[in-house]
Amino acid sequence: MTRFFALRRGSLFSLALAALLALAPAIAEARMGGGGSFGSRGSRSWSAPPSTRTMPGQASPFGRSAAPRAIPGAAGPMSQQGAFGGAFGRGMLGGLAGGLLGAGLFGLLTGHGLFGGMMGFMSVIGLLLQIALIVFLARMAFNWWTRRNANAMAGAGHRPSPGFTSPFTARAPFGAAGFGSGASPEAAMATPIKIAAEDFNAFERLLGETQGAYSREDLGALRGMSTPEMASYFDDELEENRRRGVINRVSDVKLLQGDLSEAWREGVDEYATVAMRFALNDVIEDRATGKPAPGSPGPTETSEAWTFRRPAGAGPQEWKLSAIQQAA
Repeated sequence: MTRFFALRRGSLFSLALAALLALAPAIAEARMGGGGSFGSRGSRSWSAPPSTRTMPGQASPFGRSAAPRAIPGAAGPMSQQGAFGGAFGRGMLGGLAGGLLGAGLFGLLTGHGLFGGMMGFMSVIGLLLQIALIVFLARMAFNWWTRRNANAMAGAGHRPSPGFTSPFTARAPFGAAGFGSGASPEAAMATPIKIAAEDFNAFERLLGETQGAYSREDLGALRGMSTPEMASYFDDELEENRRRGVINRVSDVKLLQGDLSEAWREGVDEYATVAMRFALNDVIEDRATGKPAPGSPGPTETSEAWTFRRPAGAGPQEWKLSAIQQAA
């Protein structure tokens, strides 16, 4: 009998542990977006938004995005061929090697040995090497100057209107920081835009309203406040929660601090990326019982970079959530 109860207690413990492990992924991915980075930032999707006081570190790159990636190595001739690559390497240095070999063979045929014919050729080697060094340094200087000008074009940002009091604060004019060489040429050509107090109010409103719609599992409301791409990701998350038998209840969302990272216009759209630190009550509930799942986060604070998009020239009410990024 004692052995029976011991086995029974062991079985109950195993079942409880299995249930907890089954819910663990859902608990780890609590809150809208599951703590991931996803969405699109136009031509800057694969460039890191500039850091701010709210998010002093770099934002993590997107794990899910419909934006096409820039082709690696497409940034210019230097990245494709190296410092001595291309016609320069195949031409001058290739010709130099060929000349050395030819001089050696000539010396061998005329009875002066393999290296005898090279003695007359050595007089021009120093000159050729100097020319190669000058060309190499000139190319490096030209590429540095080109990159410096491209960053300056993207660096003429704007601050929010003076006197605007909210958790959002102004930051220094933004520049063009990146995750590497993934920024497209269109990103450097984007036009900076001004962000007004009404826009910051819209961002704060969308922070709370999108979280509320997600908590209600109101996909229709989410479609009205986010881009089709983001709405599709939210739909996938809500469907996964239903499959697991849980629901993510988010309440008491309060913006604590926020500032502008960058804002720009490209084509027919305008984008604004803002860093936001906010508090929320994040609870994972069992659908059948309504009770919080073990390990549910509860009251917490987090910092994220949100990107909003609207048609160029539209009002603050037209902003829609286009991307969410976590701190790296």
